[in-house]
This record gives sequence, structure tokens and C-alpha cells, in this order.
Amino acid sequence: MRLRRPEPDPVGPGQESVWSYPRPPRLEQSDRHVVIQLGDVTLADTRRAWRVMETSHPPSWYLPPEDIAMDHLRQAEGRSLCEWKGQADYLDVAVDQIVLPKVAWRYRNPVPAFAPIAGHIAFYPGALECTVDGQPVQAQPGGFYGGWITPDVVGPFKGDEGTWGW
Repeated sequence: MRLRRPEPDPVGPGQESVWSYPRPPRLEQSDRHVVIQLGDVTLADTRRAWRVMETSHPPSWYLPPEDIAMDHLRQAEGRSLCEWKGQADYLDVAVDQIVLPKVAWRYRNPVPAFAPIAGHIAFYPGALECTVDGQPVQAQPGGFYGGWITPDVVGPFKGDEGTWGW
């Protein structure tokens, strides 16, 4: 059963709607300031991220490994397949005695359209403190997708129960 597309939320000044994003997704380089922390430890700090934008999803952010404290990441078990980007593998984040399993992912060899994000790392924002230009990030609902909700992105967003068919 396919659900009817929801009514997009109103877009205010300086905002964009996830309902104006394309399907298949678009890849866009960004010079916005992205910071990811766990407690007092800065895991990433960059102005060289890529955003992946797909209809009904807040953007996922992919960061270059050179701007990530890679000593806090370790390979995790499991893989998944994205119909648009290819095969992903997962990473755990470990800081002192805290281990967050599968809180990051990457595409080592994405399909050609997403080649610029090869080896770049995306993070699920729910268990981390993530900001874009100093603004706190909220996690995309549902736990399956890794979108980042910032004040400049409006929904409604895919992820909650009942949205699978959007």
C-alpha cells in the first residue's frame, strides 16, 4: 500500500523543504561549519562536508576523514545496501569507556554519481552532539535513517511509523 504524499510544512525565510529535494538524491558540497562531539571530545570539525538530499528526508552529512578524529572510530560488523549510493559499512565510536555501536557509516566505493563521498563518514546524530553553523541538530525520526534536522530544513520527515511508503 502506497501512502499519499503529505502536505509539506510551510517554508519560512532562509528555510528549505525536504519536499523540494529530488529522488534520486542530490549530492551537494557545503562549506557550512559542521562539528560533532561526544562529551568534551571533538570527533569532527569541518567546512568540507557533503550533503545528500532526498525527497522527504533531512540531509545526511558526509565528512572527510581528514577532519575526523579517526582514532575514536573502529570498524563495526555489518553492511547495508543503498539503492542510490551502493554498499555501506559501519563504524563504532569509542571515547574512553564509552562505545557507541554503529553510530557512523561510509561508502568506500559508491556508485559513480556519489564518487565524491567515497571514504567520507556520516554520523547518526541521535547519540552525539552535532551542530551546523552552531545550530544543534536533531535526529531524523525512527532511527533507521541518518538525516540531520536543522532549523533551516522543514518537513514533515520520513522515519516515523506510517511514513515508510512516502
